[in-house]
Amino acid sequence: MFTGIAVIADDNYTLNAGISINEVPETFFGSWRVTAKLDDTDSPRTFKPQSIDVWSLERVGDTISLVNYFSGAHAKISIKATEGNLIVFSKEAPYENKILTDTVSIRLEKNSFSGINTLFLKSYSPVDGKLTKTESARYLLNGEKISGDNVL
Repeated sequence: MFTGIAVIADDNYTLNAGISINEVPETFFGSWRVTAKLDDTDSPRTFKPQSIDVWSLERVGDTISLVNYFSGAHAKISIKATEGNLIVFSKEAPYENKILTDTVSIRLEKNSFSGINTLFLKSYSPVDGKLTKTESARYLLNGEKISGDNVL
């Protein structure tokens, strides 16, 4: 059963807190073809077993946004950690009486990445706003750069 956030790390990487947007490698930005495969969940009816998306990671000033062209989703992301080619970021998307929180940990390798996306879907009562249910999932990610810096 799913127990929490997983971060890709090994003895060669130490994650720093209080990340400056300038510490994010330029190779992070651009468009990516992203495949996600469900690794673990407590709600198999809620979360798809797999997906293919196109992400555009863009920086304007001090804001980083992720646009998913397949789903139409657009969100500002927060960089949680970066060390070399390891990047951890999160985003939050409210809709109806729910909030979906993603925490993504990826390791960049030239024109590709691999990683983990941990999701929590919190449902709230429309009557009193109290939390009624929390569902979670962990996906294994693979990304291929389709436009932006360093594309061959």
